[in-house]
Amino acid sequence: MRILVVEDEDELARRLCDRLETSGFVAESVASAESALDLPDPENWSALVVDIGLPGMDGFDLVRRWRQKGFDTPIIILSARGSWQEKVEGLNAGADDYVVKPVRGEELLARLNAL
Repeated sequence: MRILVVEDEDELARRLCDRLETSGFVAESVASAESALDLPDPENWSALVVDIGLPGMDGFDLVRRWRQKGFDTPIIILSARGSWQEKVEGLNAGADDYVVKPVRGEELLARLNAL
């Protein structure tokens, strides 16, 4: 499975990608929504892991744009923001799951496998 991580915190993005790769995934990261939109079709990815607090366009808007374009690649929002209102907004934007940081690697892997 190919996973795209959209995360602006370099160290966290690196750790996530390392964890995914040691579990057999192919992982790549970008640091902004704009960079993610510049990549080829998100349908080329098995799943997308998106932070909300990105510079420029936030993760909610990124998810909405992908969904408006008809992309149905599974999306997990991974964010430090954990209020029920933000979870609802993320799911209503088109995310398939919403995980609050900090997250255990095993939980994220289980959620990716479930998707």
